[in-house]
Amino acid sequence: MRSNKKNLARNTKRDRLFIFFMLAPGILLVALFCYYPFLSGIPYAFKRYSLLNLSRTKWIGLKNFETLFTEKEFLQTIPNTIKWVFISLILQFTIGFMLALFLKNKFRGRGIYQGVIFFPWAVSGFLIGILWRWIYNAAYGPLNALLIALGLVNPANPIGFLSNLDTAFPSAIATNVWYGIAFFTITIQAALQGVPTELYEASEVDGAGKVYQFFKITVPYIRPVLILSTLLRSIWIFNFADLIYSLTRGGPGGTTEIMTSYMLNLIIFQSNIGKASAVGLIIIVLLLIWSTVYLKLSRFEEEGDF
Repeated sequence: MRSNKKNLARNTKRDRLFIFFMLAPGILLVALFCYYPFLSGIPYAFKRYSLLNLSRTKWIGLKNFETLFTEKEFLQTIPNTIKWVFISLILQFTIGFMLALFLKNKFRGRGIYQGVIFFPWAVSGFLIGILWRWIYNAAYGPLNALLIALGLVNPANPIGFLSNLDTAFPSAIATNVWYGIAFFTITIQAALQGVPTELYEASEVDGAGKVYQFFKITVPYIRPVLILSTLLRSIWIFNFADLIYSLTRGGPGGTTEIMTSYMLNLIIFQSNIGKASAVGLIIIVLLLIWSTVYLKLSRFEEEGDF
């Protein structure tokens, strides 16, 4: 009996060591490329730090934050970011959910439809921005050519989708929606496959219709997936600066500038690492608050395991 306990303890210790050594490379990479840059970058937010003049680097406390909240350009990014995240998220989720329900059923050519829908997710956001910048181009873009062919646009006065103050931001959101639909379609379709068919069959026996099944069976069963996927996607949209940068670089006149693209422009065009770090710290705090409030209001901890 005592020897069995010793063998059990030895096996348990061996299993723990095996798990540790298997996880160690992943933990090391995350710590090296995520946590270390984040922690080492925090002090820069409280310094005057510019790559154009490293000799003037010094500790200035909250000066970078005070400067940001007095700049019209940065203040404009706050409502832009809110609209960018929530309009994109609602449209991506709604259309993605509808497509997932459509693709749940088996029909001829379903694989082709899935490939077409999932394709954008395999392309980087920077390339998506370049592609759609060409599509929106007023001189030779296919979208203007199509509208002219349909007689909706005067050939002498094509629409400058990305250069017009009224159309630039909606055009950027439309591009983001097109890109992000695939994420919700993939995740929701996978979750729908796990809903037991017995639940639908039993409800049909009781005379339940499709609408009742959707709100009383489908949505409650996949609710944890819906909560997590919308949270993750909202964070990714918030940080989706590469699409804005390659599409408009925040123009025209800052109408498409969001907080993350503003931070990117500070680094690339002004080399102002201190102010950019301050923006990054503000973004992290906002995302932490948003994630905490969202999970609390959605009562995710009460949903149980997947």
